[in-house]
Amino acid sequence: MITIDGSQGEGGGQILRSALALSLVTGKPFCIENIRARRKKPGLMRQHLTAVNAAVEVGKAAVSGNSIGSSRITFAPTGLSSGQYHFAVGTAGSCTLVLQTVLPALIVADDPSEIVLEGGTHNAAAPPFDFLAGSFLPLLNQMGPSVKAALERPGFYPAGGGRIRVKITPSRKLTPLHLLQRGGIVDRSARAIVARLPYSIADREIAVVKEKLAWDADCLRSVEVPDSSGPGNALVITVASEQVTEIFTGFGESGVSAETVADRAVREAQEYLASDAPVGRHLADQLLLPLALAGAGSFRTLSPTAHTTTNIEVLRYFLDLDLKVKQQDEQTWLVSIDGKPPLVGSRAYSSL
Repeated sequence: MITIDGSQGEGGGQILRSALALSLVTGKPFCIENIRARRKKPGLMRQHLTAVNAAVEVGKAAVSGNSIGSSRITFAPTGLSSGQYHFAVGTAGSCTLVLQTVLPALIVADDPSEIVLEGGTHNAAAPPFDFLAGSFLPLLNQMGPSVKAALERPGFYPAGGGRIRVKITPSRKLTPLHLLQRGGIVDRSARAIVARLPYSIADREIAVVKEKLAWDADCLRSVEVPDSSGPGNALVITVASEQVTEIFTGFGESGVSAETVADRAVREAQEYLASDAPVGRHLADQLLLPLALAGAGSFRTLSPTAHTTTNIEVLRYFLDLDLKVKQQDEQTWLVSIDGKPPLVGSRAYSSL
């Protein structure tokens, strides 16, 4: 059994989610200790427990330690089960992070699946739905599977109440992806979303984008969401290039001005645009696992985050691949994966 120290690297929930995902696709059991040891409230929170229980259901797994506050779990899957799933976080915890846990297994399973997830869809500490649908999934679909996600109801912190539906047609073999050039920019836009808050907040955020990015008014929009369970605000900045679409998001929070929220998101977009890297920091983190399952791939990105470097270390527990991260110049790094595609899905389980 693989043993993982959850306090290593960034020491958060990403270590647990990646380990669960990799255990599901490879069939290898693991034990993780010191879960989320570097967080103010260590151990399993509601969204992490939902991810664990979702993985148990998909992997028909034996598990111990799956309770709120637990700092240690063991997880042993027995096979992949495609089908209809419904996972509810029960708080504003992120739907997309639960999906991140089971999606790698379901894209290499034998049959199609459909997942309904309820909870937060726009959370500051997680990929928002817009990023999932507009940036990550189009690239994942280029690798062979078909994954379609629909936002049925938004969910903002702290009320949650969002709902996402995801339909998955798997691929037994994943095609390597190489993102070395961005290509020309073909579209750009910004959308400021408010729910149960003054519309002027969205207008103020859009004004910052217009001033600092000097984009035309016809690509900037303020949007009011009518069916949210609670108040919320998000600014979504999209840069679509020939090879990749990048999305940068700012989230409203109590005591933080609309101008500050917008400025943070604009700064991320400006740093990306000032480089020629096709892949931004958050997308880099998301691409690692599917490229590793394909056995090969590469991309150029900005300086890796602690999430990314920690994710790489977790990958090495489960997969025997040559994975390199090399700085190319002052602004860009090359991430490359080389090797034979690992056994995944039913083939992995039958070989154990």
